[in-house]
Amino acid sequence: MKRFFTVNAFKFVAVLGLTALLSLVAPAASGAPVNDNIYNYLQLLRSDMNSIKVELINSIMKLSAEDGEKFWPIYRDYENALGKLAITRTELLTEFVQSHQDGSFDNGKANDIGKRWLKGQRARLDLLKKYHRKIRKALTPIQAGQFLQIENQLGLFVDVTIASEMPVVGTKGK
Repeated sequence: MKRFFTVNAFKFVAVLGLTALLSLVAPAASGAPVNDNIYNYLQLLRSDMNSIKVELINSIMKLSAEDGEKFWPIYRDYENALGKLAITRTELLTEFVQSHQDGSFDNGKANDIGKRWLKGQRARLDLLKKYHRKIRKALTPIQAGQFLQIENQLGLFVDVTIASEMPVVGTKGK
């Protein structure tokens, strides 16, 4: 069985995890909006991450020139939509951490954040479903499956990385 993660994949995952953690912790730790330096740094990390992700996709999907012409515009649209969801998710996670740090996490906040988290999870799943369908129609079901596998495995890593830094619901944060 072929290994999914290569050296480039590990580099990607490391950058992805760092980006996720920085975008989550930096605003919450300071209690203030993200300053321009942090925002610019995150943009640079995201750029590096995207180039490594492109290498990973190329190495796994092995797209022909013709398939690449079909795939990459769809993928760019997907990444733009995913980026918007990531901003919403980061804002929610920052609010969660901040409410634990300042002691404002109560039943009402728990209910609100829980509903918004579930809505975000549904939006991520709906996005994957939408782009899986587009890639399946433009290319093949196998290539669409490869796309899903890549996105799922990377998403799981990001989720675990972020979850490991979260305070337990209802406890005083770190």
